[in-house]
Amino acid sequence: MSLDLPVLLDLARSVTDQSEQQLRELTPGQITVKGDRDMVTNVDLAIERQARELLLRHAPAIGFFGEEEGGATDVETYWIIDPIDGTANFIRNVPLCGISLALVHQGVPVLGVIHLPLLHRRYWAAHGLGAFRDGRPIRASATRALREAMIAIGDYGTGPEAPERNRVALAIQAHLAERAQRVRMFGSAAVDLALVADGSIDACITLGNHDWDMAAGVAIAREAGAVVMDTDGSPHTPASATTTATAPDLRDAVLDILHTTTAGTRYAAGERSPAC
Repeated sequence: MSLDLPVLLDLARSVTDQSEQQLRELTPGQITVKGDRDMVTNVDLAIERQARELLLRHAPAIGFFGEEEGGATDVETYWIIDPIDGTANFIRNVPLCGISLALVHQGVPVLGVIHLPLLHRRYWAAHGLGAFRDGRPIRASATRALREAMIAIGDYGTGPEAPERNRVALAIQAHLAERAQRVRMFGSAAVDLALVADGSIDACITLGNHDWDMAAGVAIAREAGAVVMDTDGSPHTPASATTTATAPDLRDAVLDILHTTTAGTRYAAGERSPAC
């Protein structure tokens, strides 16, 4: 399939504009538990269903997958959406949440749009077309020293695999606390990756790799010049055990910490355990 990325980017931005309106106008009046400390709201479902309908109407040859109601990923090209990344934040009116929509082609995110409505920020990028925030070009930071870096850590885990994930996360934070300028936890992978893309923070580390959480942010961060990788420093893919994005000059320092803290765990370099 030949992709017209400028046209598809315009379509993705139009759809997320409408999703943003839903997020602003709808109230999370129905909250359903779908796992250990994992929730979905009526707003998540409304956004995903509208996006599915619009994207399939305007690009019927492209598949669709949503976090909440699934779809097909065994096709060459498909859209993937997290209707609200950071649902727990959204429910509590914490503004660190957003809509994350990506286009995946042959296993690679080639286009991403992230709207953070409560922060009044919109990010988008497509391969070879640049990365933007609110219409202005963005670049990953030029920070070179870990002691000058602000680094975000992904949210703590829930469910049966949480104990190991949380032990590793605490070890990473302990190492960073002694070396980095500041460590933050925002509770949204979309927020983490967008902030790396625009240089607001210098790196983010997530011990997990759900495509709906990561794909849009990976596309935007890469196009902004960030290094997006797995624990072993290899380029990030849907098969990666972890998701790390860094300013280019921080890559090696961050990898050193990951090698130390993940040794002997399912997140170690070379491991390809299922993402949690």
